[in-house]
Amino acid sequence: MNIRYEVADKVATITLDRPEVANAQNAALLDELDAAWQRAAYDDDVAVILLRAEGKHFSSGHDMKGDSSAPRPDKITLDLLYNIESRRYLEYSLRWRNVPKPSIAAVQGRCIAGGLLLCWPCDLIIAADDAQFSDPVVLMGIGGVEYHGHTWELGPRKAKEMLFTGRSVSGAEAERFGMVNKVVPRAELDAEALALAHEIARMPTFGLRQAKRAVNQTLDVQGFYAAIQSVFDIHQTGHGNALSVNGFPILVDLERMKESNR
Repeated sequence: MNIRYEVADKVATITLDRPEVANAQNAALLDELDAAWQRAAYDDDVAVILLRAEGKHFSSGHDMKGDSSAPRPDKITLDLLYNIESRRYLEYSLRWRNVPKPSIAAVQGRCIAGGLLLCWPCDLIIAADDAQFSDPVVLMGIGGVEYHGHTWELGPRKAKEMLFTGRSVSGAEAERFGMVNKVVPRAELDAEALALAHEIARMPTFGLRQAKRAVNQTLDVQGFYAAIQSVFDIHQTGHGNALSVNGFPILVDLERMKESNR
């Protein structure tokens, strides 16, 4: 199992539990994570969802070393990549965003590329003082991760800086830009996030649902949903280019990606 799930005092806590690989996301982890989100969404005893991670880092992103939980196809095609990513990345992230219950992400250490697809769909983010957010996939010839929330989360200038340079954004910087609600010492992260979850859980559930709906719907009217969908297609042209130049797109200089996040 890659996920732990527990409910107490109206809070469902979902824990990423692959600390030995910095919670890298393989197919099994993402499928279990989606199942946990849906379980919490339909449980009347759950008012708030808290997403956290075991270990030093929140998530190092997609499992770049190969996914032993899924069969390896004989041939990688853009059609295959599109189908996989539209389901496990775009569809899952949008579904988590739209769960009609407040959600909180507690982020520590590195949150790289695909890690953003886990925390950005949450309504609130509490970051540890060692948190670092990054999306270095321009190094792969791709314009950003599949759920392209950068502009909405950081504003256009900082979004471009993150993408153009591959550099990390600290928790403190993210708080200034409005991407993070609060930064706390690493040792206090879990307690702070849980305290916030309990505070929210005391509110009327219907009011919470309506408040979340109002904010998300306002963003959608401003173009969020349409932009996310259209930029996902732009992302796939990056895969097409990578396939034509390098073969399977993860067969690039991964050390450069790692170096950009040190």
